[in-house]
Amino acid sequence: MATTTWLLIGLGNPGTEYAQTRHNAGFWWLDAFASELGINFKPGAKFFGDYARANWRGHDLWLLKPATFMNRSGQAVLALLNYYQIPLEHLLIAHDDLDLPPGVAKLKRAGGHGGHNGLRDIINRLGRRDFLRLRLGVGHPGSGQDVVSYVLNRPSREDRQAIEAAIGAGLEVLPEVLAGEMEKAMHRLHSQS
Repeated sequence: MATTTWLLIGLGNPGTEYAQTRHNAGFWWLDAFASELGINFKPGAKFFGDYARANWRGHDLWLLKPATFMNRSGQAVLALLNYYQIPLEHLLIAHDDLDLPPGVAKLKRAGGHGGHNGLRDIINRLGRRDFLRLRLGVGHPGSGQDVVSYVLNRPSREDRQAIEAAIGAGLEVLPEVLAGEMEKAMHRLHSQS
């Protein structure tokens, strides 16, 4: 089997004050994967974030947590994609999603930003929206005016446990995603939700 190179992005905001907030669910997913692999992130100024590299199941993987704050995430994504000439088909972005309840994870091949500022910036900088996303449900506060406060606060203990379960489910289907078996991965993941 030929080695393929992938870029796995976890979206979140840098800094300890944001580390446990709902908006950092993408970071949590990537941290869980790095922990599973036994690798650590290191700062990378030229990539505008913290990165790690691993060879896993025949894939050369770059893991990146942008340090640019959410609304400038595209800067980091574009820097690493361009530097290593990784095709857009091998980009997976894990992010929090208000439209899904805690505990639900969904894969999506393309689409809009759904109001997510990190995705909005990535789409604007790439000029394309046809990349893979792992949507990690964090729930919705019920009112649009409460969204910013909601995502920048910690989830309840029950919601955090549900989000952690969704993170685990997202990791379970990663081998199929990387192997190009998206239908199989989507079926497995979506039937759990």
